[in-house]
Amino acid sequence: MSDLFEGLKAKLSGQNLRIVFPEGLDERILAAAGRLAADGVLTPILVGNIEQIQAKAADMDVSLDAAEIYDPANFAMMDELVAAFVERRKGKATEEQARKVLLDENYFGTMLVYSNKADGLVSGAAHSTADTVRPALQIIKTKEGVRKTSGVFIMVREDEKYVFADCAINIAPDSQDLAEIAVESAKTARMFDVEPRVAMLSFSTKGSAVSPETERVSKAVEEAKLRDPLLIVDGEFQFDAAFVPSVAEKKAPDSVIMGNANVFVFPSLEAGNIGYKIAQRLGGFEAVGPILQGLNRPVNDLSRGCSEEDVYKLALITAAQALTK
Repeated sequence: MSDLFEGLKAKLSGQNLRIVFPEGLDERILAAAGRLAADGVLTPILVGNIEQIQAKAADMDVSLDAAEIYDPANFAMMDELVAAFVERRKGKATEEQARKVLLDENYFGTMLVYSNKADGLVSGAAHSTADTVRPALQIIKTKEGVRKTSGVFIMVREDEKYVFADCAINIAPDSQDLAEIAVESAKTARMFDVEPRVAMLSFSTKGSAVSPETERVSKAVEEAKLRDPLLIVDGEFQFDAAFVPSVAEKKAPDSVIMGNANVFVFPSLEAGNIGYKIAQRLGGFEAVGPILQGLNRPVNDLSRGCSEEDVYKLALITAAQALTK
């Protein structure tokens, strides 16, 4: 395991954080939960039928002695969750509707986080991104001053670490969205001991091309500086001008970013998604995420093609987000 995750494990040791996994019967979830519990870095909370989960864990030779299992159909504190859900939805759900909704494992798990019975949630091994994110947006909601959640990847290769955003959520962010993503991504970078130097990417560098697309990015730079005057951020940049010092010297000699950016904000979801996959598949980077940012409490989404290792690592990240909060 890379130094990045060994460092996270050291930070989490002794913090007694609890992460809920709504997909308690998924083999990858069970295996990762067993490892997390055995390593003592956090307490996994598995959601589902207790007997079925225990039987499957036994078949897999996975010990859940240090984990907890909650069944929404037989949960002692369900009345409390129902009342909290009705209050949170502000007239959009009756008590009867709430009881039905909270039988859904993702809604149930999200309410555990909202009601401080868990510190974060990891789902998505068997559910779509919408199934994971929708309860979070309805119940946990975004932080004050944040309009939208966004998704970043930590790109890791040996001792190199970079942040790519937004690669998961916002299809066509406007200038304010991009500025918000830049500021929130900088906060995520610091969580991984990366001192952020944020490059706002485009197909133009400092006005080499002018179009509504490039102007949207340049406006986002100014907005980001207003939101966080101490943040090192600049653009618009082509990727080489943000990453290669010799190119930066020619294309943007007066910029605070001299080819040494480590946080890259893409102008659209298609660019971000393509970009991180190119770095992953051609550049040999490990892509960790997506890590959702901007929420009041940490909720993170796995790919349905994830591995046990992906689950383990995203759980560590989720716990680290809870610790940072």
